[in-house]
Amino acid sequence: MKRLMGIDIGTTSLKGCVFDENGNELASVTKAYTLITEGDRVEFPAEKYFELFKEAYDELSQKFPIDAFAIDTQGETLIFLDKNGEPLMNAIVWLDNRAESQAKAMEEKFGLKAIYEVTGQTEVPAGYPAPKVLWLKEERPDLFAKLDKILLLEDYLLYRITGKFVCERSLYSSTLYLDIRTGEYWSEMLEFIGINEKYLPVLHESGEKVGEYNGAVVCTGALDQISGFIGSGIIKEGMVSEMTGTALAVCALSKKIPPYFEGIKVPVYYVAKGKYCLLMWAPTAGMLMEWYRKNFYDNADYKIIDEEAAAVSLGSEGLVFSPNMCGSVMPEKDSDLKGGVYGFDLKHTKGHFARAIMEAIACLLRQYLEYLRLPIEEIISIGGGSKSPLWLQIKADITRKKVVTLKNKETGCLGTAIYAGYGCGAYTDIVSAVKGLVKVKNETQPKADQITADAVYQKYLRFDKLLLERKGL
Repeated sequence: MKRLMGIDIGTTSLKGCVFDENGNELASVTKAYTLITEGDRVEFPAEKYFELFKEAYDELSQKFPIDAFAIDTQGETLIFLDKNGEPLMNAIVWLDNRAESQAKAMEEKFGLKAIYEVTGQTEVPAGYPAPKVLWLKEERPDLFAKLDKILLLEDYLLYRITGKFVCERSLYSSTLYLDIRTGEYWSEMLEFIGINEKYLPVLHESGEKVGEYNGAVVCTGALDQISGFIGSGIIKEGMVSEMTGTALAVCALSKKIPPYFEGIKVPVYYVAKGKYCLLMWAPTAGMLMEWYRKNFYDNADYKIIDEEAAAVSLGSEGLVFSPNMCGSVMPEKDSDLKGGVYGFDLKHTKGHFARAIMEAIACLLRQYLEYLRLPIEEIISIGGGSKSPLWLQIKADITRKKVVTLKNKETGCLGTAIYAGYGCGAYTDIVSAVKGLVKVKNETQPKADQITADAVYQKYLRFDKLLLERKGL
């Protein structure tokens, strides 16, 4: 029975879990850290990422010998190395927006249509790697002259662990220099930003053995969203995962890249040959409920909030809430958009507002599912929001879909451990491993009257449109 470790490195914390071959979690560890921020610049010492990995690995391996492991990381965080393999500067975190002018130049050069059709990305944010490489060339020519390797976070850790410059394709989907149709680097973009393939690691698929570390097999992992996607059991079309954590993330599997159209908003990420992940997200979801709990419920237990919200009927007696407290990303991008509440009067209580918030996120989820234009059979719900039976029921009622929760909560680490298991030979293929390891906990079917649910959704859409048209006073 092999012991498999999945390491999940997010924006401000590292999570490591050890599983047996049957997917049972044996041990876990979490390491939090604070980013360095100054204006539009967000950085973190590259060496510190490796130190955090070693601390987590040592703690877990002391409890259970590890046979194989893989790492999933946040996307876009960039690390520049010199010829000695030393970082030229701090890692530039994905949140960093210093390359705004370079991003605009890139969009003007290639156009959004060509960029989408090659890379699957619908925009050119300053936080993506290609604009940052161009920024280094134009703004720090002294460092660019010393540049030998350009790595993303997973690549850097694999280099420190194995001594090899290797990477995997899912993480490179949002670099703007991977052609997701072929799985190879996009030469025209490399030429534009002033580099060639010798600066970049060798491309692999997720779940390939690339070395050893302290006797354990080291395998390629995936972009954190893709690992969570796999650990949630998304192995066929018609399945969608929704994570209601701080933000809302909706992932769907597609066997083809959807055709481009003017105003397309859903980016496409490489999963494997002939498999892609369509990703939609909103900056506020669980964060909104936490804000409400802190400011209006004096940090009361969520069970109390659920009880009071459950006493209110679907539609919150006319109360409708807009969740755009931090602007809107999809389907309309508007960073200045604010949240809003409409229809409240003297009969409304704290429970009404709590339910209205839950219904707003459920309506946003339905809006995303409709925008994906895919036949959806079921929704797999993960994240903190999946702990609320009431919220699950509201999501099922509004979307008119079955909503499923899972026994394992660490879907990112599990997905990465599955890649490690495949890479070391514990599993013959990813699909059968997912079928065997990802276990359903509960299923929630729609109960509410469809006419009522549709009326709630349409009212939400009208209010959302009103706020978009009349933002500001």
